[in-house]
Amino acid sequence: MYYKFSGITQKLTGSAPTTAYSPQGLKQSLPAESPTMIFATPTKVVAEAGAMVEYMGTNRVPDFQRLFQTSDGVPIHLKRGVPDRLLYRTTMALTVGGVVYCLVALYIAAQPNKK
Repeated sequence: MYYKFSGITQKLTGSAPTTAYSPQGLKQSLPAESPTMIFATPTKVVAEAGAMVEYMGTNRVPDFQRLFQTSDGVPIHLKRGVPDRLLYRTTMALTVGGVVYCLVALYIAAQPNKK
């Protein structure tokens, strides 16, 4: 016997084989026409194929290469100064705090219940 989901009773009911193999909402059909494109126009029109593209900002890669490739003994994650030091120290403080919190939680969980 074949079954299908009844939309009225919200239960499985008996059905014919063709109905069971083509569930509601999953029938194969092709749309009559293709949907219209929402973003059909490009955001930036290039006049010529060989034209140079203008960027919003300046190229800072050479500056960063010069900064990060100097051998001054400072680790790479602290090369940019105060913001890097602040982020590094905050991360380390949160890590140590999390480890302490986990150890305290494990210690409390290991204690037997006092009744």
